[in-house]
Amino acid sequence: MSFNDIFKSSFLENVTSISVLDMVLAMVLAFAIGLFIFFVYKKTYQGVMYSSSFGVTLVALTMITTLVILAVTSNVVLSLGMVGALSIVRFRAAIKEPLDIAFLFWSIAVGIVLAAGMIPLAVFGSVIIGAILLIFVNKKSYLMPYIIVINCVDHEAEVEACNYIKKRVNRMVVKSKSAQKGNLELNLEVRLKEDNTDFVNDLADMKGVNNAVLVSYNGEYMG
Repeated sequence: MSFNDIFKSSFLENVTSISVLDMVLAMVLAFAIGLFIFFVYKKTYQGVMYSSSFGVTLVALTMITTLVILAVTSNVVLSLGMVGALSIVRFRAAIKEPLDIAFLFWSIAVGIVLAAGMIPLAVFGSVIIGAILLIFVNKKSYLMPYIIVINCVDHEAEVEACNYIKKRVNRMVVKSKSAQKGNLELNLEVRLKEDNTDFVNDLADMKGVNNAVLVSYNGEYMG
């Protein structure tokens, strides 16, 4: 071992392991595709409270993943150290919407593919995924379940209201019923025939019906 070998800097050798052009191109593409993912997330969000910070996180996650994979692919020893470092990290953020998990994996996958040099796959794959999400997530079906809550004064009004609803919907199922003296409350799950809810107004005006409420049902459904 010579005197120069003792002071040999492996750090300086790694400076040129990745070209500047590769770094700039990868990070710019990661930022552009991350913005596209953010746009698709914003257009397809169907939750209660929209979080802009999560959208920005998708952009940052795409770029960070690209940065990490670029470093890993340039040095085998570094890749082992990176795996060990990431294995002790614990993420505690709660995922409120199931679809958010798909966006997180999408951002990570794009970062990995870009850093691996598969630019066409990252670009065209993201375009296809984005188009599918925009089409299917934003598609509104008339057959989606709704809940109708009606308050009736007696059994005769209940029967008349139910018969009227059956004629206006494709399907009706009684989910719950509560009875008090002079008041009957029904929760009915229905499937609409068309995108028209005017029948609820006529239902509320029926004799013996105190009020009627139509609510979109977005919970878990089986059957």
